[in-house]
Amino acid sequence: MRILYYDCFAGISGDMNLGALIDLGVDINYLTSELEKLNIEGFHLEVKQDQRRGITGTKAEVIVENQENEKHRHLRHIEELINDSSLPERVKINSLKIFDLIAVAEAKVHNISKGKVHFHEVGALDSIADIVGAAICLDYLKVDKVISSSIQLGGGTVKCAHGIMPVPAPATAEIVLDIPVKTGLVNHEATTPTGAAILVATVDEFTDKIEFPIIKAAYGIGNRDSEVPNVLRVYLCEDAEQLKDVHTEEAIVLESNIDDMNPEHYDFVLEQLFTAGASDAWLTSIVMKKSRPAVTLSILCKEQLAEKMKEIVFLHSTSIGIREYRVKKNMLRREKSTIETVFGPVRIKQSFFNGKMVRSKPEFEDCKKLAEKHQISISEIENAVIKIADK
Repeated sequence: MRILYYDCFAGISGDMNLGALIDLGVDINYLTSELEKLNIEGFHLEVKQDQRRGITGTKAEVIVENQENEKHRHLRHIEELINDSSLPERVKINSLKIFDLIAVAEAKVHNISKGKVHFHEVGALDSIADIVGAAICLDYLKVDKVISSSIQLGGGTVKCAHGIMPVPAPATAEIVLDIPVKTGLVNHEATTPTGAAILVATVDEFTDKIEFPIIKAAYGIGNRDSEVPNVLRVYLCEDAEQLKDVHTEEAIVLESNIDDMNPEHYDFVLEQLFTAGASDAWLTSIVMKKSRPAVTLSILCKEQLAEKMKEIVFLHSTSIGIREYRVKKNMLRREKSTIETVFGPVRIKQSFFNGKMVRSKPEFEDCKKLAEKHQISISEIENAVIKIADK
């Protein structure tokens, strides 16, 4: 099992994250070409080797070419920008998760709806590139699990669009709720809202213990030159004990029985849950007292996303109560790849147990598009993929 471990002893920002993942092995040309799929101009990525307190790493900086003409965007503008791009679906999903976390935090701080949040720093080109770039890098590394240490937030004050604020900035404080943090190592903002959102949206587990072999260490260089090295350290690890290809992790299940909601609205609720990062969500038909037909809405999610899931259920359904309990997930190791067929490329997911592939599943949406293009059945596309995969 390949593991990406974030050692946030000096905090994290969007540019430090990009630098660390490039230093770990992400191809800069690949990252640049993928960012071009956003179809926006006015920025470019500068990458170079740099040092902080004797530690050498990679400094990545998004250069906005004309600051005066830079637009401030609302969440819907950013969602349209990402959804209209030709980026892979998994990159779009992770990018939107990160932006949504920041929007929810800003909305709460300013007591406005999420749709009315006016993105200042986050709406700028450099932050869009940092966030989408983070999703591209994670997809490139193809790790099975992302783990992070406690997050160092720093201390002192920080200058934001609304004035001088205490560290952590209000949006950062909202984003890291229920996440292990540390403060006071340095007298400046060590973790930005963008850095915090990247972690909360993508990390599977927070722990300060590293209990597996480290294959490679890498460093992302920050802008400051303080007494504590302004670097983000990341490790690429291999969990040698996961020989059976089974990964276990803690998760939360939320359930609500609903008997008074228009069934047409469930699809919207499920869409909101998945966009916000739910691992799974489903509906179960039940019969309640007085033989009333009803539905149980169930959600499986990471612990740090539980509050967000509850918010969606209370806002977008008629539920007035939610059950919550902790479960343990056991998951087979999965790998993603692309199969070239006579009809075109199809992404597949392969599952492994005890060192052997036990299941291979073509991506339905890819099969559907090729079936429509060639006017043949989806089954014919799937069979062609499976034959090649078996070989």
